[in-house]
Amino acid sequence: MALLLALLAAVLFLAYTNGANDNFKGVATLFGSRTAGYGRVLTWATVTTFAGSLTAVGLSQGLINAFSGEGLVPAAVTAQPAFLLAVGLGAALTVFLATVTGFPISTTHALTGALVGAGLVQAGSVDFTRLGQSFFLPLAVSPVLGFALTSVLYPIFRLARANLGIERQMCLCVDGGQMQPIRIRPDGAAVLQATGMKLSVGQLQECVQRYEGRVIGIDAQRMLDRLHHLSAGAVSFARGLNDTPKIVALLLAARGLGLHPSTGMVAVGIAMAVGGLLNARKVAVTMSQRITSMNHGQGFTANLVTSCLVTTASTFGLPVSTTHVSCGSLFGLGAVNGTARWGVIRTIALSWLATLPLAAGLGAAVAWGARLF
Repeated sequence: MALLLALLAAVLFLAYTNGANDNFKGVATLFGSRTAGYGRVLTWATVTTFAGSLTAVGLSQGLINAFSGEGLVPAAVTAQPAFLLAVGLGAALTVFLATVTGFPISTTHALTGALVGAGLVQAGSVDFTRLGQSFFLPLAVSPVLGFALTSVLYPIFRLARANLGIERQMCLCVDGGQMQPIRIRPDGAAVLQATGMKLSVGQLQECVQRYEGRVIGIDAQRMLDRLHHLSAGAVSFARGLNDTPKIVALLLAARGLGLHPSTGMVAVGIAMAVGGLLNARKVAVTMSQRITSMNHGQGFTANLVTSCLVTTASTFGLPVSTTHVSCGSLFGLGAVNGTARWGVIRTIALSWLATLPLAAGLGAAVAWGARLF
């Protein structure tokens, strides 16, 4: 019973760290493009992610089977609480270390690494052929797809905007929350279009880019803001749909715990929500500000690509990483708009490479400890 309780605690800790590292990824573009403030977008991410967690109850059997270790190690091992504890705690510690240092890594990647490490200790072998086909291939391909689709789709959207006569305009938020257009004088000075007041360097840094024009009689900026919020909610929903069953799988596979799938989904969903609300700030800054600058349309495009890819993968039971897809989309966005910070991107990519061996080592260490005690 003590081992089962330890397993339950480890899985809830994993869900908490998953929320802290992943919860903001769906809404990072809302914050990065200044469409909405931190508190508002974090609340939106929490609500939509939890909705995805609840929806996962009926659509998750493929992911539950994959992340219980089924097919990777002998069936007798996958039901052992000690093996499942090693997987859960190894992955949780990996994601926790990434969260406190501000790196957006993949819980899916961490779970895969921990499965390998714990499997080698508990079973003595792992089916690496299945591992490569069912885990590594989707994990490797998904960020490339995100990069490619965003790189192609945003120029198409930009051309469509130009053909509709929608123009980009720089604005400054003044007293009362009103957005005032800015124009550049022949001498290079930026002034408020309405009053001619010259702006300081500090004020210019607070300027935001907005869209001026109407589509089918609707203000273009208002329409885009609504679509941007919907796309961000779709990414968060897809993340809850994809991540929750992977974590719950560790509880459902254990002999003697007797947990109903819907109860596990709700418990994990709540822990993910709490983690996101309390510890998302560092990863939020990395995702929304350090990878690339973005405007409203660019952020919407990245979210649209991410939500479509992750939802499709969840439907087919493919273990893709929302982190890899969303970051890949942002990398593609930075490449297209010319503001990619390649040093930051390189560091994030290195953290992804380190995730698997770190999680495998921690999973193996916990497995050895469980065998000793």
